[in-house]
Amino acid sequence: MDRIYLDHHATTPVDEKVIEAMAPFWRDSFGNPSSPHVFGWEAEEAVERAREQVSSLLSCRPSDIVFTSGGTESNNLAIVGIARRYRDRGRHFVTTAIEHSSILGVFRMLEEEGAEVTVIPVGKEGIVDPEEVVNVFRDDTVLCSVMWANNEIGTIQPVPELAQACRKRGVILHSDAVQAVGHIPVEASSADLLSLSGHKFHGPKGIGALVIPRGRPRIHLDPLMSGGGQEKSLRPGTLPVPLVVGLGKACEVARSRLSEEAASIAFLRDHLIGRLSSELEGVHLNGDATRRLPGNANLRIDGVEAEALLLEMHGVALGTGSACSSVEHLTSHVLLALGLDGEQAHSCIRFGIGRGNTKEEIDHVCDLVVDQVHRLRGFAHS
Repeated sequence: MDRIYLDHHATTPVDEKVIEAMAPFWRDSFGNPSSPHVFGWEAEEAVERAREQVSSLLSCRPSDIVFTSGGTESNNLAIVGIARRYRDRGRHFVTTAIEHSSILGVFRMLEEEGAEVTVIPVGKEGIVDPEEVVNVFRDDTVLCSVMWANNEIGTIQPVPELAQACRKRGVILHSDAVQAVGHIPVEASSADLLSLSGHKFHGPKGIGALVIPRGRPRIHLDPLMSGGGQEKSLRPGTLPVPLVVGLGKACEVARSRLSEEAASIAFLRDHLIGRLSSELEGVHLNGDATRRLPGNANLRIDGVEAEALLLEMHGVALGTGSACSSVEHLTSHVLLALGLDGEQAHSCIRFGIGRGNTKEEIDHVCDLVVDQVHRLRGFAHS
């Protein structure tokens, strides 16, 4: 086995059916969906078909979907759009300590502009307590942002329960569902605003969506950019039709195999955790053991520097945390929020199992990890 990919939280390979669906729109059906002629009409029809495919996966209306460039833009549009639109209502926001950097970074920016942000801690399993969230709400609280599933430790947050509490208090709930959509059941109506990104579930990079379900009452946003009237003027600019088509097809494929695929991937995850825990001492699972994404296994291996281990895993793609933070080699804020110290955090490896992985690959990786951990621990004690 020359190469094994176990970093599906960072990105995923584009599904063959997605590639096939996109192909005609690069060359033959290349029209601008805003153009009033047959080429434009073909493109517009493809865009609206993709909108229906996305909405079918999320159990919402096609008109609820606003296409963006991905999760980061969707998160920015949701938070900044609310902050600008509801400025007169309040300037207090609530989020959690383990959100993605595209969430925490936006809130830091708003703080610099005079807003107040309350960051809720999580328990050692990485799950936020809904009561603790609601208890910090104030009369001027405008928005609460809680991710559906964590990109590092895979824990799944109680978003539906949070939604009920937020609605009783009149607080808008946004959920970054980038890691959840396409892997576990997600209903858009569980939040007032929902972010997703195609490349996290076998779609193309550079395309995502912000979902704004109607009702309770209708949420309004201010756009981040000025321009044409595309996407209800919330996201002006010519739509990248091939990418939109790819996102739609990825949603269709995910919907057709969601439960079966989740079960098979969870089996491989549990097999990996079981083998490493039984064959090595000092292996600890980060995050909740059951409320987690099917393909996530974030493990702390005592006495081993994760970066050193990864260097010895030739041909195996693994992660040590968020793909965004690893570029800067930062200590994971998620792991620190669980109560780990710096040394413990740097002993953690993220295994991201996904579509296409096999039991043979998992066993091969386990063999490599066990051998290299023994070797590295031997060096440490020599």
